[in-house]
Amino acid sequence: MSSIRKTSPNGPVDLYVREESFLAPLASRSATATRRVPEELPALRTPYQRDRDRIIHSKSFRRLMHKTQVFIVPSGDHVRTRLTHTLEVAQIARTIGRALGLNEDLVEAIGMGHDLGHTPFGHAGERALASIVPGFRHNEQSLRIVDKLERDGQGLNLTDPVRDGILRHSKSRNSLTGEMAGTPATLEGMVLKIADGVAYLNHDLDDAIRAGEVQHSDIPESVVSVLGDRHSIRIDTMVADIVASSNVTAAPGTIAMSAAVLAASDTLRGFLYKRVYDPINARPETLRVQGIVTTLFQHFLEHPAEMPDSIIVAAHDDTVERQVTDYVASMTDRYAVELFERLFVPHFLAP
Repeated sequence: MSSIRKTSPNGPVDLYVREESFLAPLASRSATATRRVPEELPALRTPYQRDRDRIIHSKSFRRLMHKTQVFIVPSGDHVRTRLTHTLEVAQIARTIGRALGLNEDLVEAIGMGHDLGHTPFGHAGERALASIVPGFRHNEQSLRIVDKLERDGQGLNLTDPVRDGILRHSKSRNSLTGEMAGTPATLEGMVLKIADGVAYLNHDLDDAIRAGEVQHSDIPESVVSVLGDRHSIRIDTMVADIVASSNVTAAPGTIAMSAAVLAASDTLRGFLYKRVYDPINARPETLRVQGIVTTLFQHFLEHPAEMPDSIIVAAHDDTVERQVTDYVASMTDRYAVELFERLFVPHFLAP
């Protein structure tokens, strides 16, 4: 990979000098970022800022506002969507990154792009698609979107540290070796990975309480005593602990929680699985939306010409199955429901 070249001593170089004045020893430097296709440096932004901007202006990012986080087809206006989750993760990650002296622009770019590949209906939709497309993972789909599908098949040509952070924010299996992907290559990527957990543990609990799935009094005492008794306090406790427990000065560097806070976080995760995630996954409406995903996949596999031209153009050199996977994974919840109704629900004409 070729390094991005500094071309304007009165513009980008000043940004790099400023970075050196406050970044931690092991933080990622914008000047050394690489892309698969080298580009000239922008005048007013670092490469990571450019990546962030490309992501938030993408069609895939806009679709996140209509994709479910946990609660499928929620009736309330205040339940998190995949977009609000993305924003909360990026905010938490930036707070951690700034406190540790890491590259905030890199942290934010990874955060904005990490969930672009999520299917409709949240993790329920992902499990449904993975049941017929073995190995499908939303993080790998996120990378495919930024590498290939956006801009009618041109991709966004993001820097390699952003691409790495997007791919490795979640567990993934290498399709060639079968091995699980390792930790992110940068400390910024590690920050995003841990911030993702901080965000979803707390906002899923908040949404579950608001929806009446659990009561505040149901939260295990071991969680409350360590993390706190309010949403904001729990996040603050976890963030402060990560900052205090991490090492960004001596190689190889670590981003971590203390043993006590990690144990309390794991207890909270187990509580959410038992009282929220598993019950939701077993509900009839969850099974129905999973049926929507698998039915749409099978339909377009048999009728590929009915897919939008944009999908066929972007993935023209891939198999039909891969094109259909891209199409179904890109759908928002409401688009998938409306398309299913249009294709499979009878519409009777008035006499």
